[in-house]
Amino acid sequence: MSVKPRLRRGVRLTYDKVRETHVLLFPEGVLVPNKTAAAVLELCDGETSVADITEALGRKYRGVREADINGVLARLEERRVVEWT
Repeated sequence: MSVKPRLRRGVRLTYDKVRETHVLLFPEGVLVPNKTAAAVLELCDGETSVADITEALGRKYRGVREADINGVLARLEERRVVEWT
């Protein structure tokens, strides 16, 4: 069984049309993720595994590696915006 990332309760990813960027809202503050992190966060639904996220992003971008996805998720977990199911 593989673990699946999801946004923690109270965390929401939204798109700011004025700034033309994603914004991650959470109880402790606001993050403006880079495009890579935003692409990963969009797939963090608690249903999609890291391998599936890697595969999905690999269809859109070249050179996507699972280790890189895990690195992004680890940094987001440290910020307490992502948890594992």
